[in-house]
Amino acid sequence: MGENASSDNNTFVQQSEQKQNLAASAKEIQQLLKQLEVTNPTATDTEKIAHVNDETSLSFKRRAVGALQAGGEAAIEEFLDNPYVNVGKAIVKGWMKPE
Repeated sequence: MGENASSDNNTFVQQSEQKQNLAASAKEIQQLLKQLEVTNPTATDTEKIAHVNDETSLSFKRRAVGALQAGGEAAIEEFLDNPYVNVGKAIVKGWMKPE
């Protein structure tokens, strides 16, 4: 019984960490998109995606992808303000595809 409790606790801790990683990733993506709005308020979705790609590290992208895969696509919507949801999801989905 102790092993099950430990296993359940580990699963809970992992899910909590993944949710925190996803929240942090979404927040950073959102901040980058808000910065772009200041300098280029008419940026297209393609330009927004390119900007976030240019401003983030490979390590960040891997963490975001891992968190999204673990938390599911709907989870990212929880952490992004409405105007950024579709672009944010498109960005992370793009990172999921091998180049």
